[in-house]
Parts: sequence; structure tokens; C-alpha cells
Amino acid sequence: MHAKDIMSQPAHTVRTDEPVGHAVALLEQAQITSAPVVDERGTLVGSISEFDLLRRRGTVAAPDRPGPPPRVAEVMSSMPVAGWPEADVADIARLMVERGVHSVPIVSDDEHVIGVVSRCDVLRTIMPTDEAAGREAQRRLDAYTGGERRWTVAVQDRAAVLSGASDDATERDIAAALVRTTAGIDTIRLAPA
Repeated sequence: MHAKDIMSQPAHTVRTDEPVGHAVALLEQAQITSAPVVDERGTLVGSISEFDLLRRRGTVAAPDRPGPPPRVAEVMSSMPVAGWPEADVADIARLMVERGVHSVPIVSDDEHVIGVVSRCDVLRTIMPTDEAAGREAQRRLDAYTGGERRWTVAVQDRAAVLSGASDDATERDIAAALVRTTAGIDTIRLAPA
């Protein structure tokens, strides 16, 4: 599985020239712990996290500080960790552990942020709930049929039940394989037609 398969998009980003208060509001509203920081061209240049804000709270929260409010560029961490859409999820997870980050921005070839993979995204992939596995299996089935809902799948205790009509045995086998290879599903049973 690749980063592009699990990333949240669009990514919540802040610009270097924005007031720190905008970053604080974004983290709070989006309920995230960090956000990628981009320059005026939209290129990834850093990240800003709750940790950055707490570490530099004197700079950020000084109400009697003269002059304009501090900008994101003054508080952010530079040299951001980033991944690419085709990166393997295991490599993204390893990067998170090695660098001690909660999320990894996913960038395009021109280094524009196109999504973010969080620790929760990785955990859902490694240890998906029945509900998440069922949603992913259903998404795969619907994609195979071009968006037409020809089959339905229900998952309980990592066991899937596939329902729906197939034109032939080959089509039924393809549908079953799509469900069987979904993370979080150990067994599959075909419901009687």
C-alpha cells in the first residue's frame, strides 16, 4: 500500500507569512497536531506543530510584545520530513518513528503538498477495524464496476460476507479476490445469490 492510498487530502497548510494565530486556529479547528508550512509558491518549507508553539510560547504569546504579531516563519520547524505519493506505507511509518513526527506531508514532484499521512492513517492500515476494512473492500468493489454498486460486503471479526450477482465465475472470483486482499479481512464467504 502506498502513501497516496491512505493520505488525507486536501492537506491543511499554513504559509510562512501568516500570523501564528492563524496556525493555532487551524490546528484547533482541524483537530490536528501539526500542519505543513508552505512558501508563497506553495512549496513545502517546514512544519508547525503544537510542540513548536509550546516551545516558543514566549515569542508567540507575549501580549505586550511591540510590533506586529509573530509570523509562522518565526516559530516553524524547517527541514520538514516529507514523503511521495508512491512511498510504501511501511517506509512512511519508519520515517515517523525515526524522526519522531506525528504526520508526514506528501508532496508532488514540484514539492507542493498534496496530502498528509498521520499516525492514525498508518494505524488504520496496519490494524484496520472491521468498519474500515468493510469500507475499503466496498470501495474496491465499486471502483472495479466503475462506481456501480453490484456487490456489497459486510465485515465482522475480520470475516467478510460478499453479496451480489456475478455474470460468471471469473467475475465472482475477481470480486472475491478484491475483498480477500483488503487489509483487515482474514476470511471471505460468498452469500447465496
